[in-house]
Formats: sequence, C-alpha cells, structure tokens
Amino acid sequence: MAKQTIKQGLKQTQKQRLTPLQLLIGQMIEKPIDQLQEYVSHQLIDNPALEASPGEESAWETTPVPGSERDQTSDDYPLPAIPVQTQGPRQDPSDSLSFYDQLKEQMRQTELDDRQRHIMEYLIGSLDTDGLLRKSSETICDEMDIYHNFESTPEEVDKVLALLQDFDPPGIGAQSLQQCLMLQVKRRKEGRMKDMLSSIIGSHFDDLLKNHWDKLQRSLHLTDEEKEEVRAEVRKLNPKPGSSLGEAIGRSKQQVTPDFIVETNEEGDITFTLNRGRLPQLEVSETYMEIINSMKNLSRKDKEALPLLKKDMEGAKMLIEALQQRQLTLAKTMSAIIKRQKKFFLDGDEADLLPMTLKDVAADTGLDISTISRVTNEKYAETPWGIFRLRFFFNDRYDNDGDEVSTRKIKSLLKEIIDKEDKRHPLTDMQLEEEIKKKGFNTKRRTIVKYREQMNIPKSSLRKQ
Repeated sequence: MAKQTIKQGLKQTQKQRLTPLQLLIGQMIEKPIDQLQEYVSHQLIDNPALEASPGEESAWETTPVPGSERDQTSDDYPLPAIPVQTQGPRQDPSDSLSFYDQLKEQMRQTELDDRQRHIMEYLIGSLDTDGLLRKSSETICDEMDIYHNFESTPEEVDKVLALLQDFDPPGIGAQSLQQCLMLQVKRRKEGRMKDMLSSIIGSHFDDLLKNHWDKLQRSLHLTDEEKEEVRAEVRKLNPKPGSSLGEAIGRSKQQVTPDFIVETNEEGDITFTLNRGRLPQLEVSETYMEIINSMKNLSRKDKEALPLLKKDMEGAKMLIEALQQRQLTLAKTMSAIIKRQKKFFLDGDEADLLPMTLKDVAADTGLDISTISRVTNEKYAETPWGIFRLRFFFNDRYDNDGDEVSTRKIKSLLKEIIDKEDKRHPLTDMQLEEEIKKKGFNTKRRTIVKYREQMNIPKSSLRKQ
C-alpha cells in the first residue's frame, strides 16, 4: 500500500489586483444611465464630502464622430444639444419602476445576509433584457473578484441564484431556455398536465424545439386531443420573463432609456449625444475641505476624526474622476462603433452592418477588450431608425471567397429568400444554398442550416402550408 505524505512549502504566485479607482471606474462604465443615476443619488446621501454644484447640468453631451464627412472639434457643437425624438418622448427613469428596480424591491423583501445581498445585486445586474442569466457561476465569481474585489464561491452564487429564481415572474434568473421553462412549470398545480409538461421539457426538449409534436405524441402516448391541450399550454410559457416584467408596469411607459442619441444629416455628418439623465455636476464640498484644514491646528485628541474625514474627501474625488473616465470611455467606444458602421447609421439597412467584434473596437480605441464588453453591456443607442442595444452593431465575419462579409448580411438575405418562397413548396436547405449562391455568396449547406436554426426558422417540411 502506497504511503501518503504531506509536504509543506512556499509558492510565489502573481495575481493582478486593480486599484480602488480602477475598480470604481469599471463599475461606473458597466452601469447604464438609470442605474448610475440611482448609485450617485445614494452617494450624495452617504458621503458628506460630495455635493452637487448649484448650476443646472444638461442631460445631453454632444460628441462629434471622428472620420465623418465633416470632422469637427467639440467646440463646433454647442451644449446643450437638442436630440431628435424618433421614438416618442423619453421617460425619465424615476417616472417608472424599471425591470431591475422591481427585482431589487423583491430582494429587499427577502431575508439575506450582507454577502448574499452583494451577490444578489450583482446577479440582478447581470441579467439580460430577457431576464436570463447567460453566465456561469464561475464567471460571476471571477467578475466579482476582479471588478468588485469580492471573493466568493460558485456554491455561494448557486445558493443565491436559487433564491432569485423564486422571484416573479416565473423563469427569471434561469441560465438556459430549458431551465426557464422548467421553472415556470414547477410553479403550476400538481396534476397530469404538469407531469406531461415536465416530461416534455425535461426529457424531450430537443423534439420540442424542433416542433416534432407527432414524435412527442407517440413518446408520451397522448391522444390527439391531449396533444393539442399540451401544445396550447406550452405556448403559454414565456421564454422571455424579463420582457413580461417590463410590460407589467404599463405599456404606455418607455422602458428603455438610451445612453446615446445618434443623429445624421443630409451631408452625411454623424454626431451623437451622451445621456447624463439627471446626473448633477459633482464637486467636493468646500465646507468639508475647510473643516479638514481647520482641524490641522487642533489638539491631537481632536484630530482623531481627521482620517475619516479625509477618507470621505478621497472617496468624493475618486467618484468624480471615475464618472469623468466613464464619459470619456463611453464616448470613445461609441465613436469607434459609428465609424465602423457608418453606412448603417446613414441608411438604416441592417444588411449594411459590417463585420465587427469587441476585439476590433478595443483595437480602435486602445482600450481593453473587457472594458469594451462592459461599455456595450445593457446599453442602448437611439438612432433615426430606432433604438438598438449596442451589441446589435456587433457581428461575426464570414469569408466569401476571400472577401469578408458580416454573418448578418447572409442571414438577412436568407430570411428574404424564405419570406418570398412558395409556402406550398418551401425551399429545402440545398435549394436555399443554390439561391444564396445566385446572389454571389459561396455559402455551404451546413452554414445555411446553422443560420436558419439561429434565426429559429424551421426546416422546409415544417414551413409547408
């Protein structure tokens, strides 16, 4: 039997640690304007060294786009700018409860310790607009460690995530579509219908996605009537619980607050405005600084409060600098996006979006790719053609015999062909390949199938009418 021995030794490892200012800048960059406004409001209350300047600040800062037809300096664009309203009047975040506000309200009604509350807030902030969490627990742990200097374990995250998944609406916080639907089924009353839905989603999910109801009927021994009943119940399940949560507070209210307004003119110039919401111009309190200066002449005992006062003042200065860096970083990133996707911003044709990745924008701006990722996460731009998530402007490359085109262009063309097909005789994937090649794109059938499935377009036999 082999002997087990225990050895003790020292090992030197190198781990990158961000400074408090870098951590704060990262947090400010990641927050969309409505969350940023809430955060600053709390800071004004908590930190006596921080105060809002008396001057009224413009909600919009205009920024020219380098490389436009008329490359001008910021002095050529007076403040405040008057943004073009293309989607009706913008609602101020304080006028309605946002998707995240409603979840945080439920969080406040849940018994959590300080660590769980910190994790819960990060999980809520990491949800996408559908209400799903498209990150692993390990990734959440890494992000909190790097950007918030908060160490946790996947087990801790999973435990808090389970609590989040009990929030309303059902399905919120799921890490996959299958889990999202299953969470909704678990809240149904016990009975045969619940058992059938659980079986379909849990054991026959691929057949459900492919709409193979005849196969599901045979597997579950369902009558024709039962099959239609189950099918109707499946359609009641919501694959995007976050969207329903937004609708719950009233359809008349605007749920998306754009972080950018992009404007164009007939000369081909493009400018954008950066939304400040109701963020005031912040400054360090002069009164607070006078108090600190006066304490230098006090006795040693009276100076015991000096470190705390200095900490407040340094915190105020750091927040002001972090917000300035946020504005610069967002402006630099949006400029790079518009410069690469200029044609789309001028004509609004989705097929004109060029291949562009986070790495491309990082190279253009000189910023780290993780910074670009945080800038483009859950932020929106209002354009003359509608309001879009920043991630909408990114798409992969497709090599068309040496010429790079965007995958979105191929998908747009594929959808156009399918929309115009004879629904009595839908085109097969092989026929779609031939049609795409007639348009000048050498796209293989397996690629056609992949793009068709990504767009949730069924195969030809299921499209027949």
